[in-house]
Amino acid sequence: MTDVQTRPDAEITAAQPACGGAGSSRRVVLAGATALGAGCLLAACGTDTSGAGSNGSSGGDFSNNPAPAGSKGADTGTTGGDSGGDSGGSALALVADIPEGGGIIKGDYVITQPASGTFKAFSKVCTHQGCDVSKVDGGVITCPCHNSTFSIEDGSPTGGPAKKPLPETKVKVDGDNIVAA
Repeated sequence: MTDVQTRPDAEITAAQPACGGAGSSRRVVLAGATALGAGCLLAACGTDTSGAGSNGSSGGDFSNNPAPAGSKGADTGTTGGDSGGDSGGSALALVADIPEGGGIIKGDYVITQPASGTFKAFSKVCTHQGCDVSKVDGGVITCPCHNSTFSIEDGSPTGGPAKKPLPETKVKVDGDNIVAA
């Protein structure tokens, strides 16, 4: 005969820890590892346009305005006509397009004419939180995000939360064009 010992159910339960906790935490760890792996995979497939890309250009390999294959490239914001080659910069706008006492937003710039024949260019990116300014009216450049306003004469803040002026780019007139100096 074999020696069989029996134990009451209460002793069996106390001797064996519940498996629900161990199995549950194992599932949680595996689910977390799977999510982490998927996150890493997605991050590796993403594009970064904030730094220099592999082609050496600032802004990465991608453009918000890509050109068709075989063409010269994306629109750089230049306006018609040749700048003569001596100007040192590309055309930002036509002189005739900039109203006296006002300005326009074109490409990456706000181009103003605070006085007859005097042209200024500023970054269109608001110095408060990086929104693009949206209009030039009444001698003021306005950002729609938090209503910061800037002077068309020197880009200095005239109202709203912005404390720093819009960065200026030196420009000059070259024929019918306003070009970066």
